[in-house]
Amino acid sequence: MRYRTIAHTAVSAVGLGAMPLSIEHRPDETQAIATIHAALDAGVTLIDTADSYHWHAGEAGHNELLIARALARYGGDTSGVLVATKGGRGRPGDGSWTVTATPAHLKQAAEASAKRLGVDAIGLYQLHKPDPAVPWAESVGALRELLDAGTIRAAGISNVTTAQIRQAHQILGEALASVQNQYSPAVRDSEPELQLSTQLGLAFLPWSPLGGISRSSLDGPTGPTSIGTAFHRIAAEHGVSPQRIALAWLLARSPAVLPVPGASRPASITDSARAVELTLSTEELAQLEDVLPG
Repeated sequence: MRYRTIAHTAVSAVGLGAMPLSIEHRPDETQAIATIHAALDAGVTLIDTADSYHWHAGEAGHNELLIARALARYGGDTSGVLVATKGGRGRPGDGSWTVTATPAHLKQAAEASAKRLGVDAIGLYQLHKPDPAVPWAESVGALRELLDAGTIRAAGISNVTTAQIRQAHQILGEALASVQNQYSPAVRDSEPELQLSTQLGLAFLPWSPLGGISRSSLDGPTGPTSIGTAFHRIAAEHGVSPQRIALAWLLARSPAVLPVPGASRPASITDSARAVELTLSTEELAQLEDVLPG
């Protein structure tokens, strides 16, 4: 495994996006825990979750509790694992997502997440999405208060613009550790946010990093996928999966990038973790520059 840095902490360059283990079409708990254990076996030390990663109404924190159980049952050392969670979104149970990023809600949510994860302080707590009904500075200010209270050790923001990154950086300073936006072979709208994160020394965690290569967990089983792209062609030349090529491409975009691909099977995360072993040539990277067709 190779490592990159979040908030002065070295973590695996490829993490595990744990959302598919708890939302619609999730696997049973035996398979879910086996997937998390396979990630740990592969050297993954970054696990991304959120209190809203669940399926049915009334089961907020399902994913956090699952991760806590998996870590407790793992036979090896888990002291170096960074569990990054998020707050500010909800799921009523009908498939929709809500946004609530008031300071009061974020403080309560962070405390509940820490309790579910069984930690004194959350290693990385991310504001899941800006709330249009709440001034951005107020939501980010809640992260500052959580830091000062010792509830969280580092703060992150997600689904944000460059202006929001700059404002959060002014409020939080070095305590702002990461940005998590959608970014993938097919969705590159957050290139400015990636470049700014790199300039500011922030980790950039692309969510849904395999978009265009495989179905996103948000798409469901009938979501679109692409075939016959340069990613697939280069994968065939290397004798590896297109997913591994996509992750290697992401890692080459910037030293700030830490992809967190989702997985619901041990084989998937084992394959993803091996992307750190793959170095793409300048010619191959040039071939991968074109945006994938819709």
